[in-house]
Amino acid sequence: MIDFLVTKLHDVRFMTMVLAALAASATAYTLITPLLVGDSLTKRMKAVANERERIRQRERERLNRSEKVSLRQTPKQFISKVVEDFNLGKWLAQESAREKLIMAGYRGHAPYITFLFFRLVTPALLFVASVLYVFVIAHMEKSLPIKIGICVATAYVGLQAPMLFLRNAISKRQLSIKRAFPDALDLLLICIESGMSIEAAFRRVSVEIAKQSVALSEEFTLTTAELSYLQDRKVAYENLAKRTGLDGVKSVCLALQQSERYGTPLGQSLRVMAQENRDMRMSEAEKKAASLPPKLTVPMILFFLPVLFVVILGPSVIKITEMH
Repeated sequence: MIDFLVTKLHDVRFMTMVLAALAASATAYTLITPLLVGDSLTKRMKAVANERERIRQRERERLNRSEKVSLRQTPKQFISKVVEDFNLGKWLAQESAREKLIMAGYRGHAPYITFLFFRLVTPALLFVASVLYVFVIAHMEKSLPIKIGICVATAYVGLQAPMLFLRNAISKRQLSIKRAFPDALDLLLICIESGMSIEAAFRRVSVEIAKQSVALSEEFTLTTAELSYLQDRKVAYENLAKRTGLDGVKSVCLALQQSERYGTPLGQSLRVMAQENRDMRMSEAEKKAASLPPKLTVPMILFFLPVLFVVILGPSVIKITEMH
């Protein structure tokens, strides 16, 4: 039985038929699967609506029982105590870090306290770990200055790690906002031209755009709240521009400020800016598509070409070896 299987595995014609059958089955499965998929989106939306109603009812009952509800996060007791004992607010405080935390979506005092805590703990932990590895575990055969330099470099990486995390979170959030912003401008334009006020338009768009970008929905919701209670509405638009850090959002906020101050028509400005943001989104997609061939060169050389040579030259090599 084993000899029969080995013989069949080395039979070129049999293996070709097996691989062709597998390829045909996979193609048929790929084409038929979309036809068998039911309308799951409607079921999911209905389930989300039901869950929303249950959550709303539960929160109403909770408020009726006069329970204490806190909308602001508070830092952990241990983290807050460490920050206060070491006076990290004086030694490691950075105003740019507060702005970056807000741009990354971390609002309030608790994320800032946590950021200062990790700015202290991360380099210390990495320094201790590098010392243990270099001097105890690995027994590196290097000179003492090189070993100390490795430990100091590791500690420096730990010091910069929280900032790198923030930059990564900001880039992801900005990408989400940038992709959904042209559609949000179209919705905002429709709402304003239908006669809504700017607060009602922001509120409506924040609800509709949440399916596409939660980050942009949060920013519009905050802007709606600030427009409601701030004395100077210009500050609300400036805060929106600062929280996002995107040029497209800044230009829209500037147009909104000019409309509030001079009474200029807002519909035409929003229409032009929506088209500009859409063109920017398309140009970025074209840049990414144009950068694919250079990026695929190395993977093709390392992975595709060897397999292609094996598939093309393999049968010839097998026949040559059988002839000898």
